[in-house]
Formats: sequence, structure tokens, C-alpha cells
Amino acid sequence: MELQPKHIRAPELYGTEWLNGDPVLIRDHEGRVILLDFWDYTCTSCVRSMDYVRDWERKYREFGLVVVGVHTPEFRFARDPEILRRAVRDAQVTYPVVLDNDQIIWSAYAVHAWPTRCLIDRDGFLRFVQHGEGGYIEFERALQQLLGESGYRGDLPELTEPVREEDLPGAVCYRSTGELHLGYLRSAVGNAEGIAAESTIEYADPGLYLPERVYLTGKWNNQRECVRWAGDPGESGSVTVLYDATEVHVVLRPAPEQIGTVRIEQDGSPLAGNEAGKDVRDRKGAMVTVDMPRLYRIVRNKEFGNHLLRLTTNDAGMEVYAFSFTTSLIPVFSTSN
Repeated sequence: MELQPKHIRAPELYGTEWLNGDPVLIRDHEGRVILLDFWDYTCTSCVRSMDYVRDWERKYREFGLVVVGVHTPEFRFARDPEILRRAVRDAQVTYPVVLDNDQIIWSAYAVHAWPTRCLIDRDGFLRFVQHGEGGYIEFERALQQLLGESGYRGDLPELTEPVREEDLPGAVCYRSTGELHLGYLRSAVGNAEGIAAESTIEYADPGLYLPERVYLTGKWNNQRECVRWAGDPGESGSVTVLYDATEVHVVLRPAPEQIGTVRIEQDGSPLAGNEAGKDVRDRKGAMVTVDMPRLYRIVRNKEFGNHLLRLTTNDAGMEVYAFSFTTSLIPVFSTSN
């Protein structure tokens, strides 16, 4: 994909609030290249892509690049500035971030997916847009071309090396399970009991699980964006997913002012330590501590495969929002062969 002609003026960045500095106005940065990164801190693809955005900001700031993170939340809890402030700090983001809670900037730029990266040239025109993961080398080359158009004539840094094998140009990867949402707006619940908006249903474990579905056991309340554990004290509820992937991430939220726990089983046994994701602190007990609403990295298998995952909790008010899955390179297509 080539740079777009100078036809579309980049809309101004009018957001709810700014973190990491003062507001960045496009009209005040004439002569400089601006990179906009539309993201959500609960989005797996955004987290993975941010490895590159942080590196570009570090490498090219001395050449006049201005990087702005546009945080457009997928879930309502992510509108809270205090929650986002912690998420930005945990993600080691140091460039300015604007809170786009009402999707004003998102709509102005006609964004339709997380993440989306945009390049604005020295004259304030939108010149390059890229959706989703991948294409990092292509994007950085476009960035360097715009820096050249802005007047820089010296040597530029080497292109950022791929962070993961699946980021390599032409990489052929396994097809992983797609993102699965809970909550009655986009429910992937596969139980025969179905769903009922703003209502609690006692679900039975079907014992048979289909792909691309989520199965509940126990008393769960169906909210707009999630399911909330509503069992009595001493009871426990579970969420079961049959998946194809290498890694599994889940968006969880504890009850207000509470810290909860979720037990993890895979293929009928407690999650093994060598399969535990980064956020599984208690590897021996295969448990994750849920201390704030965010994305939790719970499974990291050694190889791509098909597995049955079960999360169990007995913490009243625990909420489960969405599962996301990552793939890996098919060995026969590895560049090392």
C-alpha cells in the first residue's frame, strides 16, 4: 500500500482528557509527522502492536515524529481516567494519550478496528492508514518517506526487527479461534439455556462443547458487555471454552473495591506451570489474581493446539468480558528452515 495523496485533512484531536502531557493539536505541529495509534488497553492486538509504536516513538522523536495514543475504549469501565492512567503506566507508554471515550476521534477518522495506525504529514494531511496487526515494515517505510517529505535528508535508523516470528513478512500461521465475547450484546454463550438481558440464569454444564462458543456453569447474570457471577456464598461458577491457539487472554473485572481469584484448568487438569501465561502469579495453584479490570494473559502453550479451558470462581460480582487467542508460525514455513 502506497502513501495516499494529499486529499484528506486530518481532523483535530478533541478528546475527553489527556494523559502524559498537554493536548496535541495538529494545527500546532505544522512541519512535523504525526503518528496516531488507536488502541484499547484490553485489546490483545493493541498490546502486541504497541511494541512497535513505542520503538518508533523512541527512534524517530529526534527526527520530528510526534506520537499520540488515541484510547477508544471497547468496554465502559475503560472510560475511567484513573483506571486508564494505571494501564498506560503498566504499558510503559510515555507519549501523550487522549481519551476518546465518546468515539469522536474514532468516528472522525472512520476507524473500524483495534488497533489502527494513521500517519499525518507535515501539512496536516492524512497519508497512510493501517488496520490490525502486521504490516509493520510497510508502515515504518511510509513513516520514513513522510519524514523525508518533511525535509529531513540524513540517514534514518534501521527498520525495527520483527518482535515475533508471526510478524515476519509473508509468515504463514495457524488459524486460531476468533475473539469471543460475553454479555447479551455480542454473546457467544452456547448453553441450551440461552441468555436473558439483565437476568440471572442457572446454567448446567452441557458436557459437550462446540468451537467458537463459551459455556457457563452455575448462576450467571447477563450484563450488556459481560457475565457476572451471581452464585450464593460457598458456590462456584465456571466458564468453559474449547479453543485452537497458542496463547489465551481474557478480560476480567473484580467486584468493586475487591480483589478476586480465578482458578484455571486445561484439558481437565490444573494449568501446568510451563503453560501458564504471564499473569498467572500462583503457578503451582494455577490461579490468577484479579485486582483491576483489564486483559489477563492466562495461557501460553509451548505449541499451537486444541485445548479445553475452564475458569472457575466463587467471588461474588466477578465479571468475564471476552476471550482472545493468538496463533503461531506453522513450523514448515519457519524462516529457519
